[in-house]
Amino acid sequence: MDCIAAIATPLAPSAIGILRLSGDGAAAVAGRVFHPANGRDFAEHSPRTMVYGAVETPEGTLLDHGLGVWFSAAHSYTGEEAVELYLHGSPVVLGETLSLLLASGARQAGPGEFTRRAFLSGRMDLTQAEAVMDLIDAETAEAARLAAAQEGGALRRKVEGIYEGLLEVASRFYAVVDYPDEDLEDVSPEELKGDLAVWQRDLEALVSTARRGRILKSGLPAVLLGKPNVGKSSLLNALTGTDRCLVTATAGTTRDTVEEKVRLGGVVLRLTDTAGIRQTADEIEAMGVERARRAADQAELALVVIDGSRPLTAEDEEAFAAASGCKKVLVVRNKADLPVCPAVSERFPEAIPVSARTGEGLEELEQAVAALYPAGEAPAGCLLANARQEDAARRALGAVERARAAFAGGLTPDAVLSDVEDAMNALGELTGRTAKEDIVSAIFSRFCVGK
Repeated sequence: MDCIAAIATPLAPSAIGILRLSGDGAAAVAGRVFHPANGRDFAEHSPRTMVYGAVETPEGTLLDHGLGVWFSAAHSYTGEEAVELYLHGSPVVLGETLSLLLASGARQAGPGEFTRRAFLSGRMDLTQAEAVMDLIDAETAEAARLAAAQEGGALRRKVEGIYEGLLEVASRFYAVVDYPDEDLEDVSPEELKGDLAVWQRDLEALVSTARRGRILKSGLPAVLLGKPNVGKSSLLNALTGTDRCLVTATAGTTRDTVEEKVRLGGVVLRLTDTAGIRQTADEIEAMGVERARRAADQAELALVVIDGSRPLTAEDEEAFAAASGCKKVLVVRNKADLPVCPAVSERFPEAIPVSARTGEGLEELEQAVAALYPAGEAPAGCLLANARQEDAARRALGAVERARAAFAGGLTPDAVLSDVEDAMNALGELTGRTAKEDIVSAIFSRFCVGK
């Protein structure tokens, strides 16, 4: 394939900047710009050997000193001849060097083109390619560990195990049909029944990981609920360390939902601040209250904030009612810097005392969230990490379920095998075996240039 080049590090002043090349003649193209200090041509050096040299213009003007290394196709990220140049991290130097490389025969790489070439050359499947971007975007250590395991092929191996089982049964069946004179062992009904049960169980387990995969990658949808002026916006500001929300002594300041990502206990919360829940004649505030209820309906975790210094009211009860649809609820007793109301502490002894004003109790709140969503609920890397993967796995599961139903209904093996093939196609989309070009393009379109 043609030689592509790109800056692989952010365009901001830094100690080191990296340029990458990949494709036919990458070392030769780099050698027209990067000249080793030992006087030998860059492409004459052994692969995977770091070489010191200088970047010079065609007129011999020195641009920078740095290091270069080239990789043969057998040992490169892309599966093609590749080069990396390590220079000083000046955006000007990197930009000028890239221009020289483009003038010397390379083409500007598109977003994700290096990783796409790695996929096309068989270096990785789609789950591994997606993991590369997930690793770059990871916001927690656990999300990074998941992405690293995915990039290492953990999910691919799980999926391929199921796929190969489906393929074995389908190929044996068609071999018997196509070559009736050969002494081939057919798939017995009992064997097929057992295999279908195993595949369904494995796919159900895989699909069940999608929720945790979404949480690790995108964050847990969470909502702050409570009556007006209870301190929800102050708590969000304290958790983010910013003045994200307006805070006044006037009840009903928040009229709309405000979402921020907050990391608590190793979990990223997509935390939505909401209008105080109460009955109101103010049309705008009423719209905010309705949005608060909708946010609660879509959240998995509700942090119900109460004023621990005052008795509970009917408006507090409305907030608890709004939180009833969430999978998990934590009661946060705000204003812990004030004397606690005995009735509140008696009703909610497990409430987490915090002070959004002083920061007291925020660590305890973080620990409570961590306890609700502990790490290690699935083997590392064996989680479905996005909607595309979940959809493919669910379609594969549906096909296996149809196959089991057809088998139980007495249909002939060829009818059952039709559903088996549908399951194979769905799993093939997950890893890239049968993925259409538009799916592949959509995946790599979100990559940065240089990766």
